[in-house]
Amino acid sequence: MPTRILPAVGDADAVRSVTTLLSQLPDAEPVAPVVDSTQLIDTLARLAAESVDELPEVVIVHERIGPVPALELIREVALRFPAAGVILITSDASPGLFQAAMDYGARGLVALPLGYEELASRVQAVAQWSAGVRRHLGAGGDVFTGVGGIVVTVSGAKGGAGATLTAIQLALAAQASGRSTALVDMDLQTGDIASYLDVQFRRSVVDLAAITDISPRVLADAVFRHDTGLALLLAPAEGERGEDVTDRAARQIVSALRSRYEVVVIDCGAQLGGAGAAAVEMADRALLVTTPDVVAVRGAKRAVRMWDRLQIRKAEETTVVVNRHSRATEIQPPLIQRITGTAVAATVVPANFKELQSVVDAGRVHELENKSSVKQALWGLAGELDLIKAPDGGQKGGRGFRGGDRGSVSFRRRREG
Repeated sequence: MPTRILPAVGDADAVRSVTTLLSQLPDAEPVAPVVDSTQLIDTLARLAAESVDELPEVVIVHERIGPVPALELIREVALRFPAAGVILITSDASPGLFQAAMDYGARGLVALPLGYEELASRVQAVAQWSAGVRRHLGAGGDVFTGVGGIVVTVSGAKGGAGATLTAIQLALAAQASGRSTALVDMDLQTGDIASYLDVQFRRSVVDLAAITDISPRVLADAVFRHDTGLALLLAPAEGERGEDVTDRAARQIVSALRSRYEVVVIDCGAQLGGAGAAAVEMADRALLVTTPDVVAVRGAKRAVRMWDRLQIRKAEETTVVVNRHSRATEIQPPLIQRITGTAVAATVVPANFKELQSVVDAGRVHELENKSSVKQALWGLAGELDLIKAPDGGQKGGRGFRGGDRGSVSFRRRREG
């Protein structure tokens, strides 16, 4: 059986060199190379969604692949697609890098410039390892789905737009439908999820920031299990400690959560920092909550343009949620869509703060009554975003929403021109 090899190489000269050598290997079936980390993850996710058997046996990652660093990309591939063996090709073949590559999940390392004998030997060994893993675990198991949990970020167009309440209710809806759900407070300086859910807990997202390998046990020690069943990862009580959560730490934390929970909802607040930007970049669905007034809509437009300039997320990949909607307001969802250039959720959240005031003041928004029009709207939004598990085990799809798996290292490629 031929060995399918997927090279991930960004440099044009390196692509030609690698593909030429791979084509000479016995029983090798090189597939079209991918040029960056985003394309690699998206390609593997698409293949895994079709069938585990479609995944290549060997993935070759060049040291200069970008924008995600090669070792972090290897960790992500090894975590999400364990049936595919990864080989790192690098000009630094030192024992230190070899050990680091193995720690991150690589199955082999080949030094540059490439040599036929070394590459052939390593590809053969990794292909045999991959075949053994697939035989041991079975081709139909869930372990090889490769898609991971759904990550949803909720950001505010401005402070007070309703991002935190939206994030909480989306997470509650997903958990209530039977999906294991984590709710993360990535509003690191001013996060209020603990206050909204009447929680006092000494652990926070900061406790994971300095850990390079977040094991399931370490993650379990950091999260708080709420009475509703939600796994909470809270913002630090001391806002200045939020600076310890770098964009790299945020990526590792989100990746670890994605691998353990079916749904991960992240409240990013209204201020963009490195950690929040990384979360938005990695999300499968990125929501931007606005109210139908001039100031908030201008804030939404400003945020969307900034995300695009910083290559965090394109406008068409962002979904705006209209909160405190009323038919009497002059600014309606179609106008917001034209102004921001984004998709706008079909579900709008009505302006009915009286329903919320008692539970907000008590810090127990999880006890909001089922008959509340605000709760019904937000749980309907969860259905629109495919966060709710239908009774038959399928997903409850929404109206007109089309969200694909961006992968947990979904970084924007630098545009040409």
